[in-house]
Amino acid sequence: MNKTRLEAFSDAVIAIIMTIMVLELKIPHGDDLDALKPLIPVFLAYVLSFIYLGIYWNNHHHMLQATRKVNGKVLWSNMLLLFWLSMVPFATGWMGENHFAPLPTALYGVVLLLCAISYTLLQNKLTKHSDGENALLAEAIGSDLKGKISMIIYIAAIPLAFVQQNISHAIYVIVALIWLVPDKRIESKINK
Repeated sequence: MNKTRLEAFSDAVIAIIMTIMVLELKIPHGDDLDALKPLIPVFLAYVLSFIYLGIYWNNHHHMLQATRKVNGKVLWSNMLLLFWLSMVPFATGWMGENHFAPLPTALYGVVLLLCAISYTLLQNKLTKHSDGENALLAEAIGSDLKGKISMIIYIAAIPLAFVQQNISHAIYVIVALIWLVPDKRIESKINK
């Protein structure tokens, strides 16, 4: 089946998730800089989550560019990814509102881990679909070392949130920085 509806639906859902996140930013009750201080943790959590959602959107776009066809398993795998991405605003809000406390920081890591797992599942379903229809994608992804390392790092960050949450925050930022540079594997294969 054609991938066009999957792409359009996914783009719309991710745009809505980003919109929900920004609507959670509350307007301060005051007209000086001191009124903004309580919002700093909320804003920092928002920025990090917006970057993560942008990374997922960008990589999802590239992955589907290298995809020719999809099937029911791909559609459901994509829905699983969108489900976990839709949990990002909740985890972001809870972490920011509670000034990066241990449990909200750990839950944020769990949501990021489940997003990564579901993205990998979608990637696997796409590469195994249609007897080589998506061979270009499979070739471009290779062993996906970056994806595997990211999941291992998330697994480490979750319990570390209860020991020293700043380490978990640094880990979340590092993983975002690793993925912030656009992945050229797929783009280079498409251009050949």
